[in-house]
Amino acid sequence: MQDVETIKPGYPLFNTDEYQEAFARKRVFEEAPATEKLEEVFQWTTTEAYKELNFQRQALTINPAKACQPLGAVLCALGFYKTLPYVHGSQGCVAYFRTYFNRHFREPVAAVSDSMTEDAAVFGGQKNMFEGLENSKAMYQPEMIAVSTTCMAEVIGDDLNAFITNAKHDGRVPMDFPTPFAHTPSFVGSHTTGWDNMLEGILSYFTLKTMEDKVVGSNGKLNIVTGFEGYLGNLRVIKRMLNEMGVAYSFLSDPEEVLDTPADGEFRMYAGGTTQDQIKDAPNAIDTLLLQPYQLPKTKKYVQDTWHQPASAINIPMGLSWTDDFLMKVSELTGKPIPESLTQERGRLLDMMTDSHTWLHGKRFSVFGDPDFVTGMCQFLLELGAEPLHVLCHNANKRWAKDITKLLKDSPYGQDAEVYVGKDLWHLRSLVFSNKPDFLIGNSYGKFIQRDTLHKGKEHEVPLIRMGFPLFDRHHLHRDTTLGYEGAMHMLKLLVNAVMEKLDQDTMTLGETDYAFDLVR
Repeated sequence: MQDVETIKPGYPLFNTDEYQEAFARKRVFEEAPATEKLEEVFQWTTTEAYKELNFQRQALTINPAKACQPLGAVLCALGFYKTLPYVHGSQGCVAYFRTYFNRHFREPVAAVSDSMTEDAAVFGGQKNMFEGLENSKAMYQPEMIAVSTTCMAEVIGDDLNAFITNAKHDGRVPMDFPTPFAHTPSFVGSHTTGWDNMLEGILSYFTLKTMEDKVVGSNGKLNIVTGFEGYLGNLRVIKRMLNEMGVAYSFLSDPEEVLDTPADGEFRMYAGGTTQDQIKDAPNAIDTLLLQPYQLPKTKKYVQDTWHQPASAINIPMGLSWTDDFLMKVSELTGKPIPESLTQERGRLLDMMTDSHTWLHGKRFSVFGDPDFVTGMCQFLLELGAEPLHVLCHNANKRWAKDITKLLKDSPYGQDAEVYVGKDLWHLRSLVFSNKPDFLIGNSYGKFIQRDTLHKGKEHEVPLIRMGFPLFDRHHLHRDTTLGYEGAMHMLKLLVNAVMEKLDQDTMTLGETDYAFDLVR
């Protein structure tokens, strides 16, 4: 029994007789098919014939490798000083966004909804907007409210600009109170699209009509735009490298502090973040570097067309050579030399790559995730002599597919790679059954693929190496880094030790397979 004296988690609680009997009764009540039938269907779904049917799907998504637009908009808004993310839509949507971030970052996340219900779906949500903006400002005392939308508001065509303007004319919030907004329909795009839309909305709110006195390069800074970033360590490593170079910079959206507040007895609804003065000064920067360029098309267009900055072309600074390119671009733009400390760090990474080359050479990896992460991950695998096999990105476009295909085919280690755009994790499941990789790289949802491959037989198992977003079923991975030389070192450790862990698992049988003598002196 579960009581206050014997609290148990789901495992082993659900293995007790009481719960097993309840599960058995539930199967009878639901007229569940026999175990033998389930196994028959499972085995069929691992076949080449089923794979062909699976890839004919058009109107159904199973386990998508992406989240929705307003989730990205909320993360972007969190990165600004004393800013409250406000979602014009149903309360359930915001509960989903908050729990999603709670589970990944292990932090409370402030976000509000104006709780649209059936009447708003019929008559529009302006009334909700009036009350929501007024209450949000009064209760939570933000210095900015960043508004985004969900499916309901977009389907009925609510106009955020009109609603917010009317709310101000009605006296719900002061006329000069900052209320940038972005339309972020959940039924198109993804979380990365929503982040990009929200940033473009915030930048245009503060700078679109105040460009007459702006001079590119006059403040001597660089603007850094991370895009949707699930690793707080990536924010820190970029800052550290720029600080070591002596470069002045502004992060346009910086949620590092608010998503990693200390447990010191003080609750911080707001912490850190990009200030409004930094936003207003951003057009005076030397340039704006987009660290995830495939995921920031609207921001890039705004920076180039309105701020008249080049938004210099760079790749995501993952791995050895693309980190080199990033640092050299920073040095070129600012005139600051790359310090010896970073040169030494690069050398240590190169030493690690040499040490681990024999273990990773020829190993085959299936990779899934967001466009820039997948691109950077594949680039690093090629540098290591590893072989990307299935490269899947649900929320990419044809241009991305063309670019990454060229990247792979230009390397001897990418010749067998297959690129898939707009496909989900049920497609990937079919791929790993029909052409088995050694490992799978992606977020926590990849564990279902590992479980299914193991169920078919130990020889079919494809172990998951957890990288990307979200990472729900492990703690504190969001504090790690994938960018810069430091991030490459971290990823290398994960990759090579996964290979060695698999070797240990395969040679555990006493007196039969325990022929790895790595511990013998």
